[in-house]
Amino acid sequence: MKLVSRDLEKDGAGQVTLVPEESEDMWHAYNLVRAGDSLRSTTVRKVTTESSTGSSSSNRVRTMLTISVEVVDFDVQACVLRVKGRNIQENQYVKMGAYHTLDLELNRKFTLAKQLWDVIDLERIEMACDIAQTADVAAVVMQEGLALICLVTPSMTMVRAKIEHNIPRKRKGSCSQHDKSLLRFYDAVMQAILRHINFDVVKCVLVASPGFVKDQFCEYMFQEAVKLETKVLLENKPKFLQVHSSSGHKHALKEVLSNPAVTARLADTKAAGEVKALDAFYTMLQNEPDRAFYGINQVETANAAMAVETLLISDQLFRSQKIAERQRYVALVESVRENGGDVKIFSSLHVSGEQLTLLTGVAAILRFPMPDIEDIDNDSSSDED
Repeated sequence: MKLVSRDLEKDGAGQVTLVPEESEDMWHAYNLVRAGDSLRSTTVRKVTTESSTGSSSSNRVRTMLTISVEVVDFDVQACVLRVKGRNIQENQYVKMGAYHTLDLELNRKFTLAKQLWDVIDLERIEMACDIAQTADVAAVVMQEGLALICLVTPSMTMVRAKIEHNIPRKRKGSCSQHDKSLLRFYDAVMQAILRHINFDVVKCVLVASPGFVKDQFCEYMFQEAVKLETKVLLENKPKFLQVHSSSGHKHALKEVLSNPAVTARLADTKAAGEVKALDAFYTMLQNEPDRAFYGINQVETANAAMAVETLLISDQLFRSQKIAERQRYVALVESVRENGGDVKIFSSLHVSGEQLTLLTGVAAILRFPMPDIEDIDNDSSSDED
Protein backbone atom coordinates (compact mmCIF):
# COMPACT_ATOMS: atom_id res chain seq x y z
CA MET A 1 0.00 0.00 0.00
CA LYS A 2 1.29 3.46 -0.86
CA LEU A 3 0.43 6.42 1.35
CA VAL A 4 -0.12 9.47 -0.90
CA SER A 5 -1.22 11.96 1.76
CA ARG A 6 -2.42 12.13 5.35
CA ASP A 7 -4.32 15.12 6.72
CA LEU A 8 -5.50 14.63 10.31
CA GLU A 9 -6.80 17.19 12.82
CA LYS A 10 -5.95 17.27 16.54
CA ASP A 11 -9.37 15.82 17.40
CA GLY A 12 -8.63 12.72 15.26
CA ALA A 13 -10.82 13.69 12.29
CA GLY A 14 -9.35 13.88 8.81
CA GLN A 15 -8.58 11.98 5.64
CA VAL A 16 -5.89 9.79 4.09
CA THR A 17 -5.24 9.02 0.44
CA LEU A 18 -3.92 5.53 -0.34
CA VAL A 19 -3.03 3.46 -3.41
CA PRO A 20 -3.52 -0.33 -3.07
CA GLU A 21 -0.62 -2.01 -4.87
CA GLU A 22 -1.29 -5.70 -4.26
CA SER A 23 -4.28 -7.91 -3.47
CA GLU A 24 -3.55 -8.01 0.27
CA ASP A 25 -3.96 -4.22 0.40
CA MET A 26 -7.67 -4.77 -0.25
CA TRP A 27 -7.84 -6.66 3.06
CA HIS A 28 -6.26 -3.67 4.81
CA ALA A 29 -8.75 -1.34 3.09
CA TYR A 30 -11.62 -3.60 4.23
CA ASN A 31 -10.42 -3.16 7.82
CA LEU A 32 -10.29 0.62 7.41
CA VAL A 33 -13.54 1.45 5.58
CA ARG A 34 -16.66 1.45 7.76
CA ALA A 35 -20.25 2.70 7.61
CA GLY A 36 -20.37 6.45 8.22
CA ASP A 37 -17.00 7.18 6.57
CA SER A 38 -16.79 9.06 3.29
CA LEU A 39 -14.91 7.47 0.41
CA ARG A 40 -13.70 9.24 -2.73
CA SER A 41 -12.50 7.38 -5.79
CA THR A 42 -12.93 7.16 -9.54
CA THR A 43 -15.67 4.95 -10.92
CA VAL A 44 -17.19 4.06 -14.27
CA ARG A 45 -20.75 5.23 -14.89
CA LYS A 46 -23.03 4.43 -17.84
CA VAL A 47 -24.34 7.70 -19.29
CA THR A 48 -27.22 7.97 -21.77
CA THR A 49 -27.38 11.06 -24.01
CA GLU A 50 -30.18 12.14 -26.33
CA SER A 51 -29.48 13.97 -29.58
CA SER A 52 -31.58 16.80 -31.06
CA THR A 53 -33.22 14.29 -33.41
CA GLY A 54 -34.47 12.20 -30.49
CA SER A 55 -32.09 9.27 -30.86
CA SER A 56 -30.25 8.19 -27.73
CA SER A 57 -26.83 6.66 -27.21
CA SER A 58 -25.04 5.41 -24.14
CA ASN A 59 -21.37 5.28 -23.27
CA ARG A 60 -19.30 4.61 -20.20
CA VAL A 61 -17.47 7.48 -18.57
CA ARG A 62 -14.97 7.53 -15.71
CA THR A 63 -15.79 10.07 -13.03
CA MET A 64 -14.69 10.98 -9.50
CA LEU A 65 -17.31 10.21 -6.86
CA THR A 66 -17.56 10.74 -3.09
CA ILE A 67 -19.98 8.54 -1.19
CA SER A 68 -21.11 8.23 2.42
CA VAL A 69 -20.37 4.59 3.15
CA GLU A 70 -23.29 2.31 4.08
CA VAL A 71 -22.26 -1.22 3.05
CA VAL A 72 -18.76 -2.74 2.71
CA ASP A 73 -18.38 -6.11 0.99
CA PHE A 74 -15.10 -8.02 0.69
CA ASP A 75 -14.64 -11.03 -1.60
CA VAL A 76 -11.89 -13.07 0.09
CA GLN A 77 -11.11 -15.29 -2.90
CA ALA A 78 -10.95 -12.50 -5.50
CA CYS A 79 -9.60 -9.87 -3.03
CA VAL A 80 -12.14 -7.35 -4.35
CA LEU A 81 -13.63 -4.60 -2.18
CA ARG A 82 -17.05 -3.14 -3.05
CA VAL A 83 -18.37 -0.16 -1.13
CA LYS A 84 -21.96 1.05 -1.45
CA GLY A 85 -23.35 4.39 -0.32
CA ARG A 86 -25.01 7.67 -1.29
CA ASN A 87 -23.31 10.36 -3.36
CA ILE A 88 -22.52 13.39 -1.14
CA GLN A 89 -20.75 15.70 -3.61
CA GLU A 90 -21.99 17.43 -6.76
CA ASN A 91 -21.32 15.34 -9.86
CA GLN A 92 -22.49 15.87 -13.44
CA TYR A 93 -23.32 12.17 -13.89
CA VAL A 94 -24.65 11.12 -10.47
CA LYS A 95 -27.35 13.00 -8.56
CA MET A 96 -26.82 14.04 -4.93
CA GLY A 97 -28.15 11.34 -2.64
CA ALA A 98 -28.20 8.67 -5.36
CA TYR A 99 -26.82 5.25 -4.45
CA HIS A 100 -23.65 4.07 -6.13
CA THR A 101 -21.16 1.23 -5.62
CA LEU A 102 -17.44 1.95 -5.76
CA ASP A 103 -15.10 -0.93 -6.63
CA LEU A 104 -11.69 -0.23 -5.15
CA GLU A 105 -9.07 -1.29 -7.68
CA LEU A 106 -5.36 -2.02 -7.60
CA ASN A 107 -3.11 0.93 -8.47
CA ARG A 108 -6.04 3.39 -8.32
CA LYS A 109 -5.98 5.83 -5.44
CA PHE A 110 -8.83 6.43 -3.01
CA THR A 111 -9.37 8.97 -0.24
CA LEU A 112 -10.98 7.89 3.02
CA ALA A 113 -12.32 10.45 5.51
CA LYS A 114 -13.37 9.69 9.10
CA GLN A 115 -14.70 11.65 12.06
CA LEU A 116 -12.19 9.76 14.21
CA TRP A 117 -9.02 7.93 13.21
CA ASP A 118 -8.25 5.81 16.26
CA VAL A 119 -4.97 4.10 17.14
CA ILE A 120 -5.99 0.77 15.52
CA ASP A 121 -6.75 2.47 12.18
CA LEU A 122 -3.45 4.36 12.22
CA GLU A 123 -1.50 1.18 13.03
CA ARG A 124 -3.27 -0.59 10.17
CA ILE A 125 -2.06 2.11 7.74
CA GLU A 126 1.50 1.89 9.07
CA MET A 127 1.48 -1.90 8.71
CA ALA A 128 -0.01 -1.79 5.19
CA CYS A 129 2.54 0.77 3.99
CA ASP A 130 5.58 -0.96 5.52
CA ILE A 131 7.39 -2.84 2.75
CA ALA A 132 9.12 -5.05 5.34
CA GLN A 133 5.69 -6.38 6.36
CA THR A 134 5.10 -7.96 2.95
CA ALA A 135 4.80 -11.69 3.48
CA ASP A 136 7.16 -14.11 1.92
CA VAL A 137 5.97 -17.58 2.93
CA ALA A 138 4.22 -20.22 0.84
CA ALA A 139 2.93 -23.56 2.07
CA VAL A 140 1.97 -26.81 0.37
CA VAL A 141 -0.18 -28.83 2.78
CA MET A 142 -0.85 -32.30 1.38
CA GLN A 143 -1.85 -35.91 1.85
CA GLU A 144 -2.39 -38.63 -0.75
CA GLY A 145 -4.88 -37.24 -3.26
CA LEU A 146 -5.28 -33.77 -1.67
CA ALA A 147 -3.02 -30.70 -1.71
CA LEU A 148 -3.52 -27.02 -0.89
CA ILE A 149 -1.17 -24.33 -2.21
CA CYS A 150 -1.29 -21.46 0.30
CA LEU A 151 0.31 -18.03 0.55
CA VAL A 152 0.89 -16.91 4.13
CA THR A 153 1.00 -13.11 4.30
CA PRO A 154 1.12 -10.86 7.39
CA SER A 155 -2.66 -10.51 7.25
CA MET A 156 -4.12 -13.64 5.73
CA THR A 157 -3.65 -17.23 4.69
CA MET A 158 -4.87 -17.50 1.11
CA VAL A 159 -5.55 -20.85 -0.56
CA ARG A 160 -4.43 -20.24 -4.15
CA ALA A 161 -5.08 -23.76 -5.45
CA LYS A 162 -6.72 -26.98 -4.31
CA ILE A 163 -5.66 -30.20 -6.04
CA GLU A 164 -7.81 -33.29 -5.56
CA HIS A 165 -7.09 -36.63 -7.27
CA ASN A 166 -8.62 -40.02 -6.69
CA ILE A 167 -5.78 -42.40 -5.78
CA PRO A 168 -6.79 -46.11 -6.06
CA ARG A 169 -5.68 -48.36 -3.22
CA LYS A 170 -2.75 -50.70 -3.70
CA ARG A 171 -3.93 -54.17 -4.68
CA LYS A 172 -2.26 -57.48 -4.04
CA GLY A 173 0.16 -58.23 -6.82
CA SER A 174 -0.49 -54.90 -8.63
CA CYS A 175 0.40 -51.37 -7.58
CA SER A 176 0.58 -49.86 -11.07
CA GLN A 177 -2.77 -47.99 -10.94
CA HIS A 178 -1.97 -46.56 -7.52
CA ASP A 179 1.55 -45.48 -8.56
CA LYS A 180 0.42 -43.91 -11.87
CA SER A 181 -2.34 -41.93 -10.15
CA LEU A 182 0.08 -40.76 -7.47
CA LEU A 183 2.56 -39.49 -10.09
CA ARG A 184 -0.24 -37.62 -11.90
CA PHE A 185 -1.22 -36.07 -8.57
CA TYR A 186 2.38 -35.04 -7.83
CA ASP A 187 2.68 -33.51 -11.29
CA ALA A 188 -0.51 -31.47 -10.79
CA VAL A 189 0.85 -30.18 -7.45
CA MET A 190 4.17 -29.25 -9.08
CA GLN A 191 2.38 -27.33 -11.86
CA ALA A 192 0.29 -25.49 -9.25
CA ILE A 193 3.46 -24.47 -7.38
CA LEU A 194 4.96 -23.07 -10.60
CA ARG A 195 1.72 -21.23 -11.37
CA HIS A 196 0.95 -19.71 -7.98
CA ILE A 197 4.25 -19.16 -6.14
CA ASN A 198 6.35 -16.14 -7.05
CA PHE A 199 9.89 -17.16 -6.08
CA ASP A 200 11.12 -13.56 -6.48
CA VAL A 201 9.08 -12.71 -3.35
CA VAL A 202 8.74 -15.98 -1.45
CA LYS A 203 11.68 -16.82 0.81
CA CYS A 204 10.40 -20.12 2.16
CA VAL A 205 8.09 -22.87 0.87
CA LEU A 206 6.79 -25.22 3.54
CA VAL A 207 5.87 -28.70 2.30
CA ALA A 208 3.82 -30.47 4.95
CA SER A 209 2.11 -33.86 5.08
CA PRO A 210 1.51 -36.91 7.24
CA GLY A 211 3.92 -39.82 6.68
CA PHE A 212 6.27 -39.80 3.70
CA VAL A 213 4.03 -38.03 1.16
CA LYS A 214 6.05 -34.79 1.41
CA ASP A 215 9.35 -36.66 0.96
CA GLN A 216 8.10 -38.63 -2.05
CA PHE A 217 6.60 -35.50 -3.62
CA CYS A 218 9.78 -33.42 -3.22
CA GLU A 219 11.89 -36.25 -4.60
CA TYR A 220 9.57 -36.49 -7.64
CA MET A 221 9.43 -32.70 -8.14
CA PHE A 222 13.20 -32.17 -8.15
CA GLN A 223 13.84 -35.22 -10.35
CA GLU A 224 11.34 -33.78 -12.84
CA ALA A 225 12.94 -30.33 -12.52
CA VAL A 226 16.31 -31.85 -13.52
CA LYS A 227 14.76 -33.84 -16.35
CA LEU A 228 12.77 -30.88 -17.72
CA GLU A 229 15.45 -28.29 -16.84
CA THR A 230 12.95 -26.28 -14.76
CA LYS A 231 15.41 -23.64 -13.59
CA VAL A 232 13.05 -21.82 -11.23
CA LEU A 233 12.66 -24.96 -9.08
CA LEU A 234 16.30 -25.95 -9.18
CA GLU A 235 17.51 -22.44 -8.29
CA ASN A 236 15.05 -22.19 -5.39
CA LYS A 237 15.49 -25.71 -4.00
CA PRO A 238 17.04 -24.39 -0.71
CA LYS A 239 13.80 -22.51 -0.01
CA PHE A 240 11.80 -25.73 0.38
CA LEU A 241 11.38 -26.99 3.95
CA GLN A 242 9.70 -30.34 4.66
CA VAL A 243 7.69 -30.61 7.88
CA HIS A 244 5.19 -33.03 9.39
CA SER A 245 1.46 -32.26 9.56
CA SER A 246 -1.47 -34.37 10.73
CA SER A 247 -3.39 -33.92 7.46
CA GLY A 248 -3.51 -32.10 4.12
CA HIS A 249 -6.27 -29.72 5.24
CA LYS A 250 -5.92 -25.97 5.87
CA HIS A 251 -6.28 -26.24 9.66
CA ALA A 252 -3.04 -28.29 9.72
CA LEU A 253 -1.18 -25.07 8.87
CA LYS A 254 -1.36 -23.97 12.50
CA GLU A 255 0.68 -26.95 13.70
CA VAL A 256 3.06 -26.50 10.75
CA LEU A 257 3.70 -22.87 11.73
CA SER A 258 4.17 -23.99 15.37
CA ASN A 259 6.98 -26.38 14.45
CA PRO A 260 10.24 -25.07 16.05
CA ALA A 261 12.19 -25.57 12.81
CA VAL A 262 9.59 -23.53 10.94
CA THR A 263 9.37 -20.86 13.65
CA ALA A 264 13.12 -20.34 13.44
CA ARG A 265 12.94 -19.97 9.67
CA LEU A 266 9.98 -17.59 9.85
CA ALA A 267 11.19 -15.60 12.84
CA ASP A 268 10.57 -12.29 11.09
CA THR A 269 6.98 -12.92 10.02
CA LYS A 270 3.91 -11.69 11.87
CA ALA A 271 2.17 -15.05 11.31
CA ALA A 272 4.80 -16.91 13.37
CA GLY A 273 4.42 -14.41 16.23
CA GLU A 274 0.66 -14.91 16.32
CA VAL A 275 0.95 -18.70 16.40
CA LYS A 276 3.57 -18.53 19.16
CA ALA A 277 1.31 -16.28 21.29
CA LEU A 278 -1.72 -18.55 20.79
CA ASP A 279 0.33 -21.63 21.70
CA ALA A 280 1.52 -19.87 24.85
CA PHE A 281 -2.11 -19.08 25.74
CA TYR A 282 -3.23 -22.71 25.30
CA THR A 283 -0.25 -23.94 27.34
CA MET A 284 -1.10 -21.52 30.14
CA LEU A 285 -4.79 -22.51 29.97
CA GLN A 286 -3.75 -26.13 30.50
CA ASN A 287 -1.04 -25.67 33.15
CA GLU A 288 -2.14 -22.52 35.02
CA PRO A 289 -5.81 -21.88 34.13
CA ASP A 290 -6.05 -18.97 36.60
CA ARG A 291 -3.61 -17.02 34.40
CA ALA A 292 -5.39 -17.56 31.05
CA PHE A 293 -8.83 -16.15 30.26
CA TYR A 294 -10.91 -15.35 27.19
CA GLY A 295 -14.04 -13.25 26.67
CA ILE A 296 -14.31 -9.47 26.86
CA ASN A 297 -15.70 -9.20 30.43
CA GLN A 298 -13.08 -11.44 32.02
CA VAL A 299 -10.22 -9.83 30.09
CA GLU A 300 -11.42 -6.29 30.97
CA THR A 301 -11.64 -7.29 34.66
CA ALA A 302 -8.08 -8.64 34.53
CA ASN A 303 -6.90 -5.47 32.79
CA ALA A 304 -8.51 -3.29 35.47
CA ALA A 305 -6.21 -5.04 37.94
CA MET A 306 -3.24 -4.35 35.58
CA ALA A 307 -2.81 -8.12 35.29
CA VAL A 308 -2.72 -8.55 31.49
CA GLU A 309 0.74 -9.56 30.29
CA THR A 310 -0.27 -10.47 26.71
CA LEU A 311 -3.53 -9.52 25.00
CA LEU A 312 -4.63 -11.61 21.99
CA ILE A 313 -7.35 -9.89 19.98
CA SER A 314 -8.89 -10.49 16.53
CA ASP A 315 -9.05 -7.70 13.95
CA GLN A 316 -12.62 -8.84 13.29
CA LEU A 317 -13.71 -7.09 16.50
CA PHE A 318 -12.53 -3.72 15.15
CA ARG A 319 -14.84 -4.05 12.12
CA SER A 320 -17.94 -3.74 14.33
CA GLN A 321 -20.49 -1.28 12.91
CA LYS A 322 -21.43 -0.35 16.51
CA ILE A 323 -19.20 2.60 17.39
CA ALA A 324 -19.39 1.98 21.16
CA GLU A 325 -18.41 -1.67 20.70
CA ARG A 326 -15.40 -0.81 18.55
CA GLN A 327 -14.32 1.93 20.98
CA ARG A 328 -14.51 -0.60 23.81
CA TYR A 329 -11.96 -2.88 22.13
CA VAL A 330 -9.74 0.04 21.10
CA ALA A 331 -9.77 1.31 24.71
CA LEU A 332 -8.80 -2.17 25.93
CA VAL A 333 -5.81 -2.30 23.55
CA GLU A 334 -4.62 1.18 24.58
CA SER A 335 -5.05 0.41 28.29
CA VAL A 336 -3.11 -2.88 28.11
CA ARG A 337 -0.25 -1.09 26.36
CA GLU A 338 -0.26 1.74 28.92
CA ASN A 339 0.01 -0.89 31.65
CA GLY A 340 3.08 -2.39 29.98
CA GLY A 341 1.32 -5.36 28.38
CA ASP A 342 2.02 -6.81 24.93
CA VAL A 343 -0.79 -6.69 22.34
CA LYS A 344 -1.07 -9.18 19.47
CA ILE A 345 -3.70 -8.25 16.87
CA PHE A 346 -4.61 -11.41 14.95
CA SER A 347 -5.89 -11.46 11.39
CA SER A 348 -9.21 -13.31 11.15
CA LEU A 349 -8.01 -14.65 7.79
CA HIS A 350 -5.08 -16.49 9.39
CA VAL A 351 -5.53 -20.00 10.74
CA SER A 352 -4.47 -18.74 14.19
CA GLY A 353 -6.96 -15.86 13.90
CA GLU A 354 -9.75 -18.30 13.05
CA GLN A 355 -8.92 -20.24 16.22
CA LEU A 356 -8.91 -17.08 18.34
CA THR A 357 -12.33 -16.16 16.91
CA LEU A 358 -13.66 -19.46 18.30
CA LEU A 359 -12.52 -18.17 21.73
CA THR A 360 -14.70 -15.00 21.34
CA GLY A 361 -11.87 -13.15 19.55
CA VAL A 362 -10.25 -11.81 22.73
CA ALA A 363 -8.00 -13.64 25.21
CA ALA A 364 -5.26 -12.80 27.68
CA ILE A 365 -2.28 -14.30 29.45
CA LEU A 366 -2.02 -12.77 32.94
CA ARG A 367 1.01 -11.73 34.99
CA PHE A 368 -0.43 -13.39 38.10
CA PRO A 369 -3.35 -15.75 38.88
CA MET A 370 -6.86 -14.28 39.26
CA PRO A 371 -9.14 -17.22 40.13
CA ASP A 372 -11.96 -14.87 41.21
CA ILE A 373 -12.78 -13.77 37.64
CA GLU A 374 -13.47 -17.29 36.37
CA ASP A 375 -17.22 -17.05 37.06
CA ILE A 376 -17.75 -13.70 35.30
CA ASP A 377 -20.30 -13.97 32.49
CA ASN A 378 -18.95 -13.20 29.01
CA ASP A 379 -22.33 -12.87 27.31
CA SER A 380 -21.81 -9.73 25.23
CA SER A 381 -25.54 -9.17 24.81
CA SER A 382 -25.69 -7.99 28.41
CA ASP A 383 -22.68 -5.72 28.03
CA GLU A 384 -24.26 -3.01 25.92
CA ASP A 385 -27.47 -1.17 26.63
